[in-house]
Amino acid sequence: MRWGLPGAGSRVDSLPEGSYNQPALKSSEKTVYQERALLVGTVEPGFDLRALDPLDELTRLAETAGAVVVDRLVQKRERPDPRTYIGKGKTDELSRRVADAGIDTVIFDNELSPGQIANLEKDIGCKVIDRTELILDIFATHARTYQAKLQVELAQLEYTLPRISKLGAHITSEQQAGGGAGIGMRGPGEKQIESDRRLARKRIVALRREMKVVEERKRREVSARTVENTTVSLVGYTNAGKSTLMNALTKAGVAVEDKLFSTLDTRTRIWILDGGIKVLLSDTVGFIRNLPHDLVASFHATLEEVAQADLLLHVVDASHPQASEQIEAVERVLKILDCSEKPMLLVFNKVDRFRDPIEREILLSRHPEAIAISARTADGIEVLTARVAERLTRRLIDVEVEIPQSEGKLLAELSTWSVPLKREYVDSFVRMTLRVPSRALYKLEKFRIQSKVNSPGKKRSGPAAE
Repeated sequence: MRWGLPGAGSRVDSLPEGSYNQPALKSSEKTVYQERALLVGTVEPGFDLRALDPLDELTRLAETAGAVVVDRLVQKRERPDPRTYIGKGKTDELSRRVADAGIDTVIFDNELSPGQIANLEKDIGCKVIDRTELILDIFATHARTYQAKLQVELAQLEYTLPRISKLGAHITSEQQAGGGAGIGMRGPGEKQIESDRRLARKRIVALRREMKVVEERKRREVSARTVENTTVSLVGYTNAGKSTLMNALTKAGVAVEDKLFSTLDTRTRIWILDGGIKVLLSDTVGFIRNLPHDLVASFHATLEEVAQADLLLHVVDASHPQASEQIEAVERVLKILDCSEKPMLLVFNKVDRFRDPIEREILLSRHPEAIAISARTADGIEVLTARVAERLTRRLIDVEVEIPQSEGKLLAELSTWSVPLKREYVDSFVRMTLRVPSRALYKLEKFRIQSKVNSPGKKRSGPAAE
């Protein structure tokens, strides 16, 4: 099976001395090798190559996967060639470049069919992978938890199944049950490719069954956590600075790397807002344009926090030249997850990188409701915190309760999911005015005196008042 590039930490057996295609040696604490890669992309005929680099993101993806980008090839064409995607002329040029530069892997910025990959490898004489396989390889390298590893393996198998090489389709006596096998074992046998595909399908079924159990458990965990707590999720394009922002908001000490997809597993921390409001803040996996559908489906359990969140903070790298396109890519993924209608705040991060203040003003004028911050310098963090508190307060309800002092467990946990506004002790009771999420009202129902929604003139009587 094809698994793309080896991760940055994988060891490649040394090639014979003088071998032309020997990978470059990477200088680090461990002796590891990196593959020499040539990047290929196609753009529409009217694309301005001087204004934008169409292979910039693919370059970062390749480097994250552990490759050394040696050469690049960009072609303008209206529609892909059915056989090789780039046509015969460009394929011949690609073959020459591969031979001249000693390329190990050619990486396409487009999704290729199994037939196109097979034809290209035959024509140019080296390994060919597409954007989807590259992303899957990066996810496999960064997966740390059991759940993430399951998700990545499932996505890889679903992608690889129709692409299992036909090189193993030959029939020999050693690879089948017929031919020169012993008595009782002779017959037409099974081709190696059929055996590989059967095993892959069997593993996919097993992984889907296991993922269903994981998803149910994750859903219960998130539901139990969110039934009483107000939750906020960070979403955004990969490398937009979500982990840096989480550290700035919660002092979580989460590891931050200037790499794509450095965060795969969701992390949740307590965030205390103005007025003492406690919320759970989750940092989720970054999105990217043309994110493989199999990967989105596999990581549905990981993104359960997004589905259950009361508010989404869409973090955008404001300094990126394609910030608008990245916003659209995130919105498309949120739509796939049925989260596009959720309450959301647009947060423009990395505004300290603007060389010209006018650029910042132009960007904000296009999105007047957005908040400009720098998670690195903490500029704008107070404004963001105040805005989030204001948005979430609208969803809280002020409740007056009278709780017996004998209810020690309830009184002790109130501060974890409510905001005390007023407290007084009357005989053996504690009379309080609390600000709580509506979904936690059931815990206070029998102690409630009256409650009112946080809007002028709107009141709602509780059972005691009735």
